[in-house]
Amino acid sequence: MTTASDTDSAKKPVTIKKYANRRLYNTATSSYVTLDDLCQMVKENQDFVVYDAKTGEDITRPVLTQIIVEEESKGQNLLPISFLRQLIAFYGDSLQSLVPRYLDYSMNSFARNQEQMRRYVQSAFDGLFPFGSLEEMSKQNMALMEKALSMFVPFADAKGDQPGEGDAAPSRSPDANSEATLAELKHQIDALQKQIESLNAKKKD
Repeated sequence: MTTASDTDSAKKPVTIKKYANRRLYNTATSSYVTLDDLCQMVKENQDFVVYDAKTGEDITRPVLTQIIVEEESKGQNLLPISFLRQLIAFYGDSLQSLVPRYLDYSMNSFARNQEQMRRYVQSAFDGLFPFGSLEEMSKQNMALMEKALSMFVPFADAKGDQPGEGDAAPSRSPDANSEATLAELKHQIDALQKQIESLNAKKKD
């Protein structure tokens, strides 16, 4: 019989300890592991936290970042150069605190639809894909991304309504670099949407 304590234990993240010699120790299996092992754990949806064995500091974030660097160095280029440049530009920016929420929101949205996207690809026959379904799903994802992007613009749009007398004026507007970066992100979304519409039009022809 499964007890509440057993369930809590199952949900508890695995503790990984990192020693001064850079070796990683999995306390659940009592064995040393590599970054490749941790990468596989992530893919298998096994939650874990990494602590510095000496100081007890939580170093999960830098270790996960190291895994990404390792994967990228193997030629599995998942992160576009333009994205990396935009991401770097936000460090120290007034909008920096909003970027993690936007990225988390976007990736969660993509993850929720990944199985559906895989089924569409696997169902391809004679080079034909269900563009109508892909278009609809893509439109939904675009809408979600634009909604997330709107968090970065806390002031009225130039074409929108101006603040009323009772409305508080924004204390500070984002700098020129931030506005340019956001404009570029929206431009990329629009370009993707046009590509989807073009594919759907070819299908109808």
